Amino acid sequence: MDYFLTEEQQMIKDTARELSEEKIIPKRAELDEKNEFAGAILKDIAKADLFSIFVPEEYGGFGGGCFETVLALEELARGCVGVATSFAANGLGLLPVVIAGSKEMKEKYLPALAEGSSWAAFGLTEAGAGSDAAGIKTTAVLDGDEWVLNGTKQWITNGGEAQIYTILALTNPEKGIRGASLFLVEDGDPGFTYGKKEDKMGIRASATRELIMKDCRIPKDRLIGKKGTGFITVMKTLDVSRPSIAALAVGLGQAALDEAVVYAKQRVQFDKPIISFQAVQHMLADMAIQVEAARSLVYGTARHIDAHPKDMSKGSSMCKVFATDMAMKVTTDAVQVMGGYGYMKEYPVEKMMRDAKILQIYEGTNQIQRNVIGQELNKEYA
Repeated sequence: MDYFLTEEQQMIKDTARELSEEKIIPKRAELDEKNEFAGAILKDIAKADLFSIFVPEEYGGFGGGCFETVLALEELARGCVGVATSFAANGLGLLPVVIAGSKEMKEKYLPALAEGSSWAAFGLTEAGAGSDAAGIKTTAVLDGDEWVLNGTKQWITNGGEAQIYTILALTNPEKGIRGASLFLVEDGDPGFTYGKKEDKMGIRASATRELIMKDCRIPKDRLIGKKGTGFITVMKTLDVSRPSIAALAVGLGQAALDEAVVYAKQRVQFDKPIISFQAVQHMLADMAIQVEAARSLVYGTARHIDAHPKDMSKGSSMCKVFATDMAMKVTTDAVQVMGGYGYMKEYPVEKMMRDAKILQIYEGTNQIQRNVIGQELNKEYA
């Protein structure tokens, strides 16, 4: 379908697809097998200037919106969701600075993030605070001209690889989540260390680690926005970033569909390619319908967010749910179409099926997204 992309948008999409074909696909099986962080590929992505998409022009970036980000992520995910997740997590980590950071903070950190010489990560989740962000225990106490942070963040993408981390911590625990603030922590800050690298089912080309803060001291000016507004900034960040996860799902679904169709045209049974059998045709048709429907919803939502940034929670959650549920089904069906071959690591759909599962979990489980959608509907029909 023609989505009427501008020349610049088509360039972003073409550049990301070229990176997928030339840099990501040849390495994805090896990275998955070795559980190896794709740092070299991220540097290639930086050379192609895609890291600049997230950053406003006045700080050295492209100044793209949600839609431009979605276009890049979809194509990178066609190559490998693990690599694309690392790229997406960088955007998630720097968005709070873009949304609420001071001019001085933006001038200091955003240019390096735009050129990809510095990477970011986002520290929200804790052992006792996943879907329930109000359960965070990490604290930040002002001591003279420094904030002292104590706590642990869990399942952090780019943990140990990024140079800057946006961390949500309680500055007024008596107020609960309304007493939370956001901070910028740098790799190498005193009292800031990492846990072991997690051994995951999928997205193994990305790095996931704990962030450990034990009397971690950072300068007073590393507060992002105003004290006590951290959770508001986090919610604004997630509303903008959830279509990115949906875009990963669209790219993954398209890749799985491509593999299944090519295989079905080549695989002969009963003296015919299996694509000639109606049972297989119907599976492929349903897969194609679901991928294109998800793409339309994600693109439409991203454009809506860029045009109406204050009205996006429901749409953001809807595209995240629909697209990631689609990816899980389409990758599973791709394995089914390919039969025993699909189950073997020699073929990429086995990896795609493993990668798909996390999309329904991270950045807010699909069950939580349905809660958000239901709550918004309740407000609309009040």
